[in-house]
Amino acid sequence: MIQMTKYFMGIDTSAYTTSIAIIDEFHNIIFDERSLLEVRQGDRGLRQQEAVFQHLNNIPRMIDTLSNKIELSKIKTVSASVKPRNLKESYMPVFKVAQGQAFVISRILNADYKEFSHQDGHIAAGVLGSSFNHKGPFLAFHISGGTTELLLVEDNIKSYDIKLIGGTKDISAGQLIDRIGVKLGFGFPCGKEMDMLSQNGNIINKKLPINTDDTWINFSGAESFFYRLIEEKLYNNEDISNSVFHCIANALANVVIESIKVYDINDILIIGGVAANSLIRQILNQRIYESGLGSIYFPIAEYCTDNALGTAFLGAIKRGEKSFGGL
Repeated sequence: MIQMTKYFMGIDTSAYTTSIAIIDEFHNIIFDERSLLEVRQGDRGLRQQEAVFQHLNNIPRMIDTLSNKIELSKIKTVSASVKPRNLKESYMPVFKVAQGQAFVISRILNADYKEFSHQDGHIAAGVLGSSFNHKGPFLAFHISGGTTELLLVEDNIKSYDIKLIGGTKDISAGQLIDRIGVKLGFGFPCGKEMDMLSQNGNIINKKLPINTDDTWINFSGAESFFYRLIEEKLYNNEDISNSVFHCIANALANVVIESIKVYDINDILIIGGVAANSLIRQILNQRIYESGLGSIYFPIAEYCTDNALGTAFLGAIKRGEKSFGGL
């Protein structure tokens, strides 16, 4: 008897990206489409209602594309990212789009419906897109446009138990990058353009404001510092971009090294859009290697930015097809 292929669908509607993904029961990626939301030149973000409107326009087009690529009746689970974090009080209107659309699709297809957080999805995408294979509690550093959180994670197979143990006390790493980038005249989000520029830049000849305390970071001082440099017009965009990433990476490294000592856990998974930055990866890898204290894992860059792959993957895991530990 020929066994029918099983598909698992994930939908994620984050602050800046509409994402739909399909994986099969062997965790092969069958479909992965993402649409970056449009932000007006000079703006530092989108209002929630603007983002919701764009998500509602993007999803029908993406479903139409999907319907021409696979047999939809093979989808066994439809999963949605329904809130930013795995906390009762966590809420953002944009995720209601994924929640509503996924629920309707699951009922039409007579498929299971599952809910996860956006952060759960990032962790799962990090596992799926790297060589990370944990056998107990691990550390995850979620660094993205709106989040810089150091997490103590336990995988209970069907979900994650997550405890916040560090991160930023003010703005996130992604916000620092975007605010500096917009100040330099780049389009929002600015990370990719600044990453490219930084490759041809050098660290500026000034002491960078790296403000860390135990497992916590403050980036607002760095924001003021780089604003002043831009207004002085003494440094080019390449050097400023390079220095911003040096500042962020070394602050992150300080916190990771401290957390390894405090929690005696040496497996660290780095997730979120900022984790795709090439210079931050390089500096973090070097600092953690030189410390001799732990092992750091980055997923491939495509799994760092907002996506629905982790949400689809969790849908397969929660259904009981495979466990994370079997990867």
